[in-house]
Amino acid sequence: MSSPLHVQRVRILYKTILKLHRGLPVEMQSLGNNYVRDEFRRHKNCNSSQADIFMNEWVQYTVSLAEQLGLHGPINAANKFGKNLKKEDLQQLRDEQIYQLYELMLASSGKSSKDKFI
Repeated sequence: MSSPLHVQRVRILYKTILKLHRGLPVEMQSLGNNYVRDEFRRHKNCNSSQADIFMNEWVQYTVSLAEQLGLHGPINAANKFGKNLKKEDLQQLRDEQIYQLYELMLASSGKSSKDKFI
Protein backbone atom coordinates (compact mmCIF):
# COMPACT_ATOMS: atom_id res chain seq x y z
CA MET A 1 0.00 0.00 0.00
CA SER A 2 1.20 3.52 -0.81
CA SER A 3 2.23 5.86 1.93
CA PRO A 4 0.24 9.07 2.41
CA LEU A 5 3.36 11.07 1.47
CA HIS A 6 3.71 9.20 -1.84
CA VAL A 7 0.02 9.73 -2.65
CA GLN A 8 0.40 13.43 -1.91
CA ARG A 9 3.45 13.70 -4.20
CA VAL A 10 1.61 11.93 -7.02
CA ARG A 11 -1.37 14.30 -6.69
CA ILE A 12 0.85 17.37 -6.67
CA LEU A 13 2.70 16.17 -9.77
CA TYR A 14 -0.56 15.31 -11.54
CA LYS A 15 -2.09 18.72 -10.79
CA THR A 16 1.11 20.52 -11.79
CA ILE A 17 1.12 18.78 -15.17
CA LEU A 18 -2.52 19.66 -15.80
CA LYS A 19 -1.81 23.30 -14.89
CA LEU A 20 1.17 23.41 -17.24
CA HIS A 21 -0.99 21.99 -20.02
CA ARG A 22 -3.10 25.16 -19.82
CA GLY A 23 -0.22 26.91 -21.59
CA LEU A 24 -0.42 24.57 -24.59
CA PRO A 25 -2.53 25.08 -27.72
CA VAL A 26 -6.07 23.74 -27.21
CA GLU A 27 -5.58 20.60 -29.33
CA MET A 28 -2.39 19.67 -27.53
CA GLN A 29 -3.90 20.49 -24.15
CA SER A 30 -6.80 18.10 -24.64
CA LEU A 31 -4.58 15.35 -26.01
CA GLY A 32 -2.06 15.82 -23.20
CA ASN A 33 -4.66 15.87 -20.44
CA ASN A 34 -6.27 12.68 -21.70
CA TYR A 35 -2.90 10.97 -21.94
CA VAL A 36 -1.83 12.06 -18.45
CA ARG A 37 -5.12 10.89 -16.90
CA ASP A 38 -4.82 7.52 -18.61
CA GLU A 39 -1.18 7.00 -17.59
CA PHE A 40 -1.73 7.97 -13.96
CA ARG A 41 -4.75 5.65 -13.75
CA ARG A 42 -2.82 2.79 -15.34
CA HIS A 43 -0.01 3.11 -12.83
CA LYS A 44 -2.20 3.55 -9.78
CA ASN A 45 -1.38 0.08 -8.42
CA CYS A 46 2.16 -0.41 -9.71
CA ASN A 47 4.97 -1.70 -7.51
CA SER A 48 7.45 0.65 -5.84
CA SER A 49 10.24 0.25 -8.42
CA GLN A 50 7.80 1.00 -11.25
CA ALA A 51 6.45 3.95 -9.26
CA ASP A 52 9.95 5.40 -8.90
CA ILE A 53 10.57 5.18 -12.64
CA PHE A 54 7.10 6.56 -13.39
CA MET A 55 7.55 9.54 -11.06
CA ASN A 56 11.05 10.33 -12.34
CA GLU A 57 9.90 10.33 -15.96
CA TRP A 58 6.91 12.55 -15.25
CA VAL A 59 9.02 14.97 -13.18
CA GLN A 60 11.42 15.25 -16.14
CA TYR A 61 8.44 15.90 -18.42
CA THR A 62 7.16 18.59 -16.04
CA VAL A 63 10.51 20.38 -15.90
CA SER A 64 10.92 20.17 -19.68
CA LEU A 65 7.43 21.51 -20.34
CA ALA A 66 7.90 24.34 -17.84
CA GLU A 67 11.10 25.34 -19.66
CA GLN A 68 9.40 25.18 -23.06
CA LEU A 69 6.55 27.33 -21.81
CA GLY A 70 9.06 29.87 -20.51
CA LEU A 71 8.34 29.32 -16.83
CA HIS A 72 11.88 28.24 -15.89
CA GLY A 73 13.98 29.30 -18.82
CA PRO A 74 13.84 30.86 -22.26
CA ILE A 75 10.49 31.07 -23.99
CA ASN A 76 10.16 28.79 -26.97
CA ALA A 77 9.88 31.44 -29.69
CA ALA A 78 8.90 28.99 -32.42
CA ASN A 79 5.96 27.69 -30.36
CA LYS A 80 7.19 24.17 -30.92
CA PHE A 81 6.96 21.76 -28.05
CA GLY A 82 8.76 18.53 -27.32
CA LYS A 83 12.20 17.31 -28.19
CA ASN A 84 13.71 14.80 -30.55
CA LEU A 85 14.31 11.27 -29.36
CA LYS A 86 17.84 9.96 -29.33
CA LYS A 87 18.53 7.25 -31.86
CA GLU A 88 19.39 4.82 -29.04
CA ASP A 89 16.06 5.50 -27.30
CA LEU A 90 14.13 5.02 -30.52
CA GLN A 91 15.85 1.70 -31.19
CA GLN A 92 14.70 0.40 -27.79
CA LEU A 93 11.03 0.92 -28.64
CA ARG A 94 8.81 -1.95 -29.71
CA ASP A 95 6.94 -1.71 -33.01
CA GLU A 96 3.72 -1.04 -31.10
CA GLN A 97 5.33 1.89 -29.28
CA ILE A 98 6.67 3.35 -32.52
CA TYR A 99 3.18 3.16 -34.00
CA GLN A 100 1.75 4.88 -30.91
CA LEU A 101 4.33 7.64 -31.27
CA TYR A 102 3.38 8.07 -34.91
CA GLU A 103 -0.32 8.28 -34.00
CA LEU A 104 0.49 10.81 -31.29
CA MET A 105 2.47 12.89 -33.77
CA LEU A 106 -0.48 12.86 -36.18
CA ALA A 107 -2.97 13.80 -33.47
CA SER A 108 -0.82 16.61 -32.06
CA SER A 109 -0.11 18.10 -35.48
CA GLY A 110 -3.72 17.97 -36.67
CA LYS A 111 -2.79 15.68 -39.56
CA SER A 112 -4.62 12.54 -40.56
CA SER A 113 -3.04 9.20 -41.43
CA LYS A 114 -3.83 9.99 -45.08
CA ASP A 115 -1.37 12.91 -45.02
CA LYS A 116 2.24 12.15 -45.91
CA PHE A 117 5.03 12.87 -43.45
CA ILE A 118 8.48 12.89 -44.96
